[in-house]
Amino acid sequence: MATSPHPAHDALLSRWEPLLTSAREADHPSPRRYGEALLARWAEPHRRYHTTDHLIAVLDRVDELIAHATDPAAVRLAAWFHDAVYLPERDTNEERSARLAERALREARVPEARTAETARLVRLTRDHDPAPGDTNGEVLCDADLAVLAGSPEDYGTYASAVREEYAFVPDNAFREGRANVLRHLLGLPCLFRTPEAHARWEQPARRNMATELELLGA
Repeated sequence: MATSPHPAHDALLSRWEPLLTSAREADHPSPRRYGEALLARWAEPHRRYHTTDHLIAVLDRVDELIAHATDPAAVRLAAWFHDAVYLPERDTNEERSARLAERALREARVPEARTAETARLVRLTRDHDPAPGDTNGEVLCDADLAVLAGSPEDYGTYASAVREEYAFVPDNAFREGRANVLRHLLGLPCLFRTPEAHARWEQPARRNMATELELLGA
């Protein structure tokens, strides 16, 4: 039985198509099929957090921060591709997502410089640690990490969904691995690099992660 499309399916395609149309050569066919293929990936049944809803959230946060970016189109393309390949048992998802972006965007005849920048940004989401002055990376990473600054209830829903994606991992191993991720993020001098995101989200995110880390060690 076919899976019903996400309620925002058509709205997402309306955000995708102008983006690729503006980036590609004028004589190339419609970009719709690329968007459909990406949405099919985001709707894979094994996903619990890295879903279409996460894609929408990242795109919305990118829109809020986009004035900070030097290549808005590359940032938005990277948001679409950043978790396009997602298998929780593998640690190569960012690299494979970046390679998918390179293949798809070259096929779509997106200029090479923008294709390369999109792939670079996707790879950056592995560690969320853009270099100083990397404004495109700052916008994408801030948008991807914004979930950490949700209300305690929303953060709890996020953390539970992450645990569901890793249901195959025994509790002790999951707690250890999750704690390491949280310690890495808490150890960054700044979680959020754009001025707007830092002002809005830095302290709530740190509180949420510190609370989760404490609960994991209980």
